[in-house]
Formats: sequence, C-alpha cells, structure tokens
Amino acid sequence: MSEVRQPAPGAGLFRAFWRWHFYASFLVIPVVLILAVTGLIYLFRFQLEPVLHADVMKVEQPAGLVAQPYEAQLGAVRQALPDATVVSMTEPSGPDRSTVFSVSTPAGSRDVFVDPYEGKVLGSLDPDTTLSGAAILLHGELLAGRWGDCVIEIAACWAIVMALTGYYLFFRGRVARARRRAAGAAGAVLRSRHGRTGAVLGAGLLFLIVSGLPWTGFWGAKTQELATQQGTSFWSQDPGALSNPTSTLDESLPHSHTVPWGLGKTEVPRSNPADRTKSIATVDTAVEVGVRNGLRRPMTIALPADDEGVFSAIGYAFDDPGKERTLHVDQYGGRVVSTYGYGDYPALAKVVAQGIALHEGRRLGTVNFWLTTVFCLGVVFMCVSGPLMWWRRRPKGKSLGAPRGRLPLRATPALAVLVVALALFLPLFGITLVAALVLDQLLLSRVPKLRTWFNVAR
Repeated sequence: MSEVRQPAPGAGLFRAFWRWHFYASFLVIPVVLILAVTGLIYLFRFQLEPVLHADVMKVEQPAGLVAQPYEAQLGAVRQALPDATVVSMTEPSGPDRSTVFSVSTPAGSRDVFVDPYEGKVLGSLDPDTTLSGAAILLHGELLAGRWGDCVIEIAACWAIVMALTGYYLFFRGRVARARRRAAGAAGAVLRSRHGRTGAVLGAGLLFLIVSGLPWTGFWGAKTQELATQQGTSFWSQDPGALSNPTSTLDESLPHSHTVPWGLGKTEVPRSNPADRTKSIATVDTAVEVGVRNGLRRPMTIALPADDEGVFSAIGYAFDDPGKERTLHVDQYGGRVVSTYGYGDYPALAKVVAQGIALHEGRRLGTVNFWLTTVFCLGVVFMCVSGPLMWWRRRPKGKSLGAPRGRLPLRATPALAVLVVALALFLPLFGITLVAALVLDQLLLSRVPKLRTWFNVAR
C-alpha cells in the first residue's frame, strides 16, 4: 500500500493566495494599465503639450520688446471673446511661453493663449480635447463619470489584495522559481522577472493607491466627512480662498489642480463696493502684491466674480507644497484681505498635500520625476507579463486555468482579522468581496460547467 503524500506546510495558503492574486488581476490589470499610461502622459505634459500646440503655447520675443501689462492682455481676451467670462490668468512659465487665460463660455470652459509681447490672442483650446486633458479624464473617471470613478476605486482596493498576495507568492515561491529556472522550464525566466519587478514596485503601488484614495468619490468623500466631524480635514479651511479658475498653469493645463490641494474646498472673501472711491486694483496689482509677499511664480490670479469679489493670487509651489500660499487682494485699493498657506493647513491636509506631490512625481524634483517614470513603465511591464504568463500555461481544455484553493480563514484567525479589517476600511472592497463569495457559493460551485471552468474547490 502506497503512502499518502501530505501537502507541504503552507501549500494550501500558497494556492489560495495564488487564486486570489489570479482573479484580482482580471479586474486590476485593465484599470492599472490605463492609470499607468495616462499617468505617464500627465507626467510628461510640459514636454508634450507645447509640441502638440506650439502655435498657441510657444512665442518668440521680438528684439527690444518687453511683455505688456497683464491688464492689457486681459483686454485683448475680452475683445476677442466678448461673450466669455474670464475666470483666471496664469503667468507664462518662461520667456518663450504664452500667457494663459481661463474663460467660461456658453459652450463650456476654454483656455485662451495670449502672446505677452504682442498682446494678441493666439487661439484657444478646449481643456478636454488636449492629450493631457483627455488623459486626466481617463485617469480620474475612465470617461464614465461617477461610474468610472467607482470602477477605479474598486480596482484600487483589489490592487491592494493583488500587491499583498503577490508579496506572499514572491517570498514563499522563490525556491520553486529557482528550481524551474535551473531546469530550463518554459516561461521560468519571465515568471522570475515578473516576481522581481513586482517585489520592487509593490510598495510604490501601495503608496500610489493610498495617496490617490482622497480623490475617490466614495472612500475619499466619506473619509473627508468623518475627518471633518473630528475637527480635521483633507483640505484647509481658509477664511477666504479663491474664485474657482477653470484651469491654471498648474500647471498650465486643464484638469490639473485648479488650486493647491489644501485650498480646494475654501470660500471666497469679499471686497467692499463702498470703497470704489479708492484706486481700482488690476491683475497687475495682484501680481505685484504677490511678488512683494514672496509668492512662488508663475502665479495664477483668480479674477473677482463680481463687484464684491477679490483677486486671489495663487502661489502654487510646484515641487514643494510647504511653500504653497494664496493672497486675497481687495479689488478696491489693492490691500491684502487675507492670506493662507501650507502652515495654516490641518495636519491631515498637510499629509495629503505632500502625498499628492509625490504621487504626481514633482515633490523631489528630477529624482521624483524619473522614479515615477520608471515606476509607470514597470507597471506596464507587469500588466503585460502577467497575462502573458497565464496565456503560456493556460490549459487547452474547458478551464480558465485558475489555481484551486480556499483561504483557510478558520485555521488562520490573523488572516481572517486582516481580511475583515480591509473590508471595513475599504467598503467597496468589502462589498465586492461579499458579492464574489456569494457568487462562488450560490452559482460557481453548484453548476458543474462553471465549477470546472473556474476551477472551484468543492
């Protein structure tokens, strides 16, 4: 009588984690691939957009000419677009770049570009039609509004599962991978590269997920609500913040932050129309006040919305959120009504502001930029190599080729606690997890063809 072979310790857990890693990838990979590609486009927006739209974004400085006052450039915009409402002005980012005015029209928002030397309107762009604009819409909501945002949030939750199970598979399966490589097994090299790349990228992926969650429509909104009830906030509570520019030179392009992250939910102070007898401030006044007060340039100036509005001079510190500051300038007399900056943010808003800067590849300058670039390319590799490994080893019969295994939650209480905690912390993960378990128990395990196709353990 032959001896019954006992499974190796941990083999059940390994196959269960492999199964969850496998199925999580079906949802995660398409979304993460889109996020990585669109993130790369947004990361290189300053290099791409001026090339694609050189006719409006780039200018040449004629010999002997200096830039005209911003008020004169504003007048040119109003003359060219009499039915539009000018919302904000952003200074040129360099001597060869145009001034950008964001306007609101009956047909929607547009960015209007003005030659600062000639003072003439070069043209305008619909923010949503630029390459980076479309990339941001895809990155934020998959061009599907609230539903797209929900899909991204669910994928982000399951990406955490994929990353954590991936780490377990990497460390637990390193001996088996080495054995397969030594034997020259088909696909062994790709499998090892996939594992090693994932081990390096996993921590970064987890960071990007966590730092991106404040943007989400469900988790971000609910957590913000809870934080506000506890006296803190993702955003600062400026006693007066800006008018709402439709886009700024955030960096010169639409869909980048209209204001520093911490100032995103603030209210606008008011000017007093009774002070009309004083000198009337202009865009140039607001810029000069910002310069005198040390605001970072290029500045964005949000224009008063009415007779009681103020100029809001936004010093968006691109590579250092700690230097973000905004001044609100009375349109009658040019005095500073209020000032607000990073130092006034609640602690949570400071953390989020720093996290977002790292997320966008701008906090640590060139190092952050290129590390983020390499990271995005690595994610693309993972999204391609994972399905390729499955395609090579997929069975030829009537099966998807998923590993078979169940999570031994009863035998490992710590794992059960981790799963429940993750489900409570990320409600959309919890909801979809319950839905998957119900589907598994009520349908997949009871229909023979489905049980075979999905390789469900009985």
